[in-house]
Amino acid sequence: MSNKSFTAGPGPRLLLCVVLLGTSVVALVGSDAAPNPPVITVEMLETLKVLPGGLAALPSVPVPPDNPQTDAKVQLGKHLFFDKRLSLDRSLSCSSCHDPAKAFTDGRTKASGFGGFTLSRNAPTVLNAAFNRAQFWDGRARSLEEQAKGPLTAKHEMNMLDEHLLVARLNHVPEYKKQFQTAFGSAPSLDNVARAIAAFERTLTTPDSRFDRYANGDKSSLTVHEKQGLILFFGKAACAECHNGPNFTDDKLYGLGTSSAANKSADMGRFAVTRLRQDKGVFKTPTLRNIELTGPYMHDGSFATLEEVVELYNRGGDPGPNKSKLLHKLDLSSQEKSDLIAFLKTLTGTMPAVEKPEMYPDAPLAVNRRLPQ
Repeated sequence: MSNKSFTAGPGPRLLLCVVLLGTSVVALVGSDAAPNPPVITVEMLETLKVLPGGLAALPSVPVPPDNPQTDAKVQLGKHLFFDKRLSLDRSLSCSSCHDPAKAFTDGRTKASGFGGFTLSRNAPTVLNAAFNRAQFWDGRARSLEEQAKGPLTAKHEMNMLDEHLLVARLNHVPEYKKQFQTAFGSAPSLDNVARAIAAFERTLTTPDSRFDRYANGDKSSLTVHEKQGLILFFGKAACAECHNGPNFTDDKLYGLGTSSAANKSADMGRFAVTRLRQDKGVFKTPTLRNIELTGPYMHDGSFATLEEVVELYNRGGDPGPNKSKLLHKLDLSSQEKSDLIAFLKTLTGTMPAVEKPEMYPDAPLAVNRRLPQ
């Protein structure tokens, strides 16, 4: 996966040219023009067996061949996800920023890291992250395994820079030594910590949203206003240009005019990874699944409500460098905004039942022997 794959370019605007021949959408035509889709009624929507933009119910979770799912691995990953021994000062775990009670976010504008340091970005949910082709707001990680190592070894996050210290701590927990042997046939290591956490995160999916039921044929699962919102989503509001596919993200990166590349203190987004000028202020398209539960919104948590987010797109984004050419004023009415938000709330699925496990005790210390700090 090259940097180029995730660099936001001008890209075509996806205009909906719906031709109803029986029950299918025949064509989607690209243009940089402002959206001007044909009028689609709810009755026409109901005849579609395939929704535009690849919008669909969640499929089965993709699993990489080099890290197959096993119950032993998932249970190990679950314990590690909640264990603060994975941070240098024993104050943070993965669940500190990805709390099950908060839809696996932290509810903060920006995440809090090592020693209370305020990080530059909002903590995205890990719900359905198994479907992402790129992780983090800047798309720098290609897998959940790679993502799991990021916060763990980041100075301003969990600050576990020394793998030897991490391994020593885990080796001082008899139950972990047993679990690593069962799951991997080997002693603890940074790579296997990441594999176990990734395996657990692949269980954090939210199927059976009302939208999923609608996409699977239950036309009564959405109200008329929510169906109007769906039509707006892939039509006039053009949300599906970027928030497409079953996970409602194209995993690409765009500039929305919300971050100024002229401000040296501003978050440069993808630029920090590629050092390409066109990537300044460019960030990954987040999933919209469970969006009503995962605020505040945007890479910097700058919007508290969905209404604010919709208004950003309605005005065509804000002035700024590298602003995507896909952004245009939408001229949505108050009712249309309301319908669109009503549809977004149908993307809330069934939350995984996850409770914090009881933490394993360290091994008893021998005389004059100290546990690694």
